Amino acid sequence: IPGGGMEDSLLIRGVAFKKTFSYAGFEQQPKSFKDPLVLCLNVELELKAERDNAEVRVEEVSEYQAIVDAEWTIIYNKLEAIAATGAKVVLSRLPIGDLATQYFADRDIFCAGRVDNGDLKRVVQAVGGSIQSTTSDIRREHLGECAKFEEKQIGGERFNIFEGAKEAKTCTLILRGGAEQFISEVERSLHDAIMIVKRAIRNNSVVAGGGAIEMELSKYLRDLSRSIEGKQQLIISSFAKALEVIPRTICDNAGIDATDVLNKLRMLHARGEKWTGVDVEEEGVANNMEKFVWEPSLVKINALEGAAEAACLVLSVDETVTNPQSQQPQAGPQAPRGAQRAVRGRPGRR
Repeated sequence: IPGGGMEDSLLIRGVAFKKTFSYAGFEQQPKSFKDPLVLCLNVELELKAERDNAEVRVEEVSEYQAIVDAEWTIIYNKLEAIAATGAKVVLSRLPIGDLATQYFADRDIFCAGRVDNGDLKRVVQAVGGSIQSTTSDIRREHLGECAKFEEKQIGGERFNIFEGAKEAKTCTLILRGGAEQFISEVERSLHDAIMIVKRAIRNNSVVAGGGAIEMELSKYLRDLSRSIEGKQQLIISSFAKALEVIPRTICDNAGIDATDVLNKLRMLHARGEKWTGVDVEEEGVANNMEKFVWEPSLVKINALEGAAEAACLVLSVDETVTNPQSQQPQAGPQAPRGAQRAVRGRPGRR
């Protein structure tokens, strides 16, 4: 949500979605509940006007009044059935009209219609219950429950927030920032961090980050290259040197002197301290395994395999073919043929 600072971002242990379209009477509804019952519907609670192509033939005025009364009776029966369930929060994927909105407001019930299908499913997964396609025979097990419901103003938007849901296995992050670009960058960073944690939990194997594993591999390959004769020694030594790009880049991004840090890392890894990496906070080196700077082993394996395959692909190219026309300076798009003939036929000025 644009506006505010990054420190104003919220972590909601539950579900939150933007306020939907509301009718008159919505302002009179309560906006906060503790331990409410939540009812999720796929039912339209709105009086519909007759269609243009509909035709109803009546012989007496009382018959027409009976048709109108039947429509009102049907919607009131639906509303009474919903109120009888004891639910304090009613959500529906279909519209909830002004009549139903005022009816719920008079009975201290919060309602929201036109809820997005994805948001409605997330609410059901969090609070429990199920989405009902009818208002008849709604039992207690069809309702969800949460510790707190609140409609809250955040920036320029209003959000419906469900917290403390018993069935909730997810949370919602509401990001704030001064500009859309900044918020998008924070979102990408958070997504990368969450995916790394997810991968680490699934694979159950981690290594120290901050360039520690790259420096250890570099040290191992340098030692290995000394035991090999011929051109293979130069190849392995170059691969070892290329691995030092990772800690060097970390130092450059953090504004640290990369030369001093790399010299310390080479010395410490030669002594057997294999988990020593770049410490951005202290602007030096540290045991990143003890500082909980971890990376999933599978991510490192995939990165090394991808880099090696890309390098082999580039080295396998022994000749390139260029198009001579692409090297000529572009004079812009050519004029249509008719325009070219007109230009050629025009006499020059004297």
